[in-house]
Amino acid sequence: MASTIYLVRHAESEHNVSKDFSQLDPPLTTLGYAQASELVSLFPHPERIAAILSSPLRRAIQTSLAGFPHVLDKRYFDPSSDFGVENGVELTLEPDLQERSALPCDTGSERHVLEKEFLNLGLGGLREDWQAKAGQYAADDDSVTLRAARMREKLKQLDVALRGDDERKDIVVVTHGVFMKFLSGEEDIDLPKARWKSYTISNDTEDRAILTPVKECENHSL
Repeated sequence: MASTIYLVRHAESEHNVSKDFSQLDPPLTTLGYAQASELVSLFPHPERIAAILSSPLRRAIQTSLAGFPHVLDKRYFDPSSDFGVENGVELTLEPDLQERSALPCDTGSERHVLEKEFLNLGLGGLREDWQAKAGQYAADDDSVTLRAARMREKLKQLDVALRGDDERKDIVVVTHGVFMKFLSGEEDIDLPKARWKSYTISNDTEDRAILTPVKECENHSL
């Protein structure tokens, strides 16, 4: 059985309210944290989640941590807290999931900055230059289209790797509103903050990975 892949939009961040797009890598608002925390009770089948992939932008990381503390491994949280579970799910920061534009609000923090803020994440695998909007992370349409295709191939490979697990096989992808259009292939997708849409992944006639929406009752886009 194939994985269900859930595309999750990050919760409300400061620039969503202030409209100050010059703010670098803005965090969640108080409301944003509340929105993300609702995922604990709203998100379907948490026991089936095998992997959580997140954009390394601050608002996406915060959404992942606040939304899935009942799923993620304890090592990602303060040891004095009750968050996280033993032998929990791994959180992978994936630069290909960053937002599309080169505006400061859509540009991530340097790795050393994130390491000081998120002490328990272990960011050694994150590229030093991941936040530079150049090369494979450039903001032009062609580069973002290629990045989305590359991300779908990674999801396809992960889906194949998880097929031997009868219990945990679903994949959560925490990303951004505009990049989600490229990743899903749906130009009209516009999820509310901290809501999701579910897909399966397969290959098209040219052997390229594509996402296909599942029936509407399994989505939470309102």
